[in-house]
Amino acid sequence: MRVLFWYCDKFAWTPTIKTLDQVPISKPDEKNKVVVAFVHIEPKDVEQGSSSETKLVKNAKWLARKWDVTKILLHSFTHLGEEKADPDQARLLLERVHQRLLKAEYDASLTAYGYYNDLIIEAPGHPLARIYKEF
Repeated sequence: MRVLFWYCDKFAWTPTIKTLDQVPISKPDEKNKVVVAFVHIEPKDVEQGSSSETKLVKNAKWLARKWDVTKILLHSFTHLGEEKADPDQARLLLERVHQRLLKAEYDASLTAYGYYNDLIIEAPGHPLARIYKEF
């Protein structure tokens, strides 16, 4: 798994091009004061016993605490590596992470899965505003 975390004062998305037939229609949305995780899920991440899911949860919570926010947004971003997990398995992993963050009392959400999105990003120039991790 490869994750590019951004702390954003504002992150907005508008679904533009549907890339997976079976995903539901999605609408534009935006979040303010949010940690955004651009998540690239690889085949090994969805295998039984992989620790990537737990590491994603822990790192997202860590960065949210550093910024003193409770909003965490998961954004599927299959552009950080060459190997990609099966889209259905990747979506299930993101949904499990989402549920774990909600259970930990974070205001967690996901961007439109299976779409290319137009993005608006407003982020401060700060060392903790952009962090890259590989698990």
